[in-house]
Amino acid sequence: MEFAKVTTLMKATALELAILTGHLVLYPTGIVAERLAPAPPDASPEGLARGRRPVLLLHGFVDNRSVFVMLRRSLARHGRDGIETLNYSPLTCDLRAAAELLGRRVEEIRARTGHAEVDIVGHSLGGLIARYYVQCLGGDARVRTLVMLGTPHAGTTVARLAAAHPLVRQMRPGSEVLRELAGPARGCRTRFVSFWSDLDQVMVPVETARLDHPDLLVHNVRVSGIGHLALPVHPTVATGVREALDADGPGAATGRGEEPDASSVA
Repeated sequence: MEFAKVTTLMKATALELAILTGHLVLYPTGIVAERLAPAPPDASPEGLARGRRPVLLLHGFVDNRSVFVMLRRSLARHGRDGIETLNYSPLTCDLRAAAELLGRRVEEIRARTGHAEVDIVGHSLGGLIARYYVQCLGGDARVRTLVMLGTPHAGTTVARLAAAHPLVRQMRPGSEVLRELAGPARGCRTRFVSFWSDLDQVMVPVETARLDHPDLLVHNVRVSGIGHLALPVHPTVATGVREALDADGPGAATGRGEEPDASSVA
């Protein structure tokens, strides 16, 4: 391995350890679900629906909403005021159950805000849960853009010892859930943006976090020089997420299943 590659890997590993340390400190603050402000009782649906679509943030395996502290702050600084998070239980044993919970939360947001559609950002397993909701539970009628950060679309072989957990088994290559997601999805209306990192050591192989599906409108974004935990934290990734959410049309995607290949954002 070239010296430059070794140096880059060492820097990424050091950053991952620093982020992990900080996240462990913040983790207790995200255990309890956030308190949502109710809509004004006299507000009309037309008045509520003004402004940008709400954004719902969905965490990964055995994590919680605290992972999005930096990304949420970045979105808010750039004019996004309808940002919410969803915690699903660490005892969840079926990705489909988490997707149903997500669907109920989306309906609640639509009713409360008056918006017909929402945007979702999912990290790791959170992206896979959101994708299942969109593809298999009719969520494409309600989700305009789904941004996924380090999501194992084709399955990951990392952490074999953790495979006893049902959710981890569902993230394995060839699982029943992944076979469902690989099936036909003709007419799916949601725009998909998938960020994948060339130094993501949780996604094995790293290319599993690229979404390749002939029926989906997809833009894959390659991130260079950072690992899995850095994806929802890195400021340049946050810029890419904002650009994806702000795109009104098909965005950078050129067609269903096409790969405009590899914009490096870090």
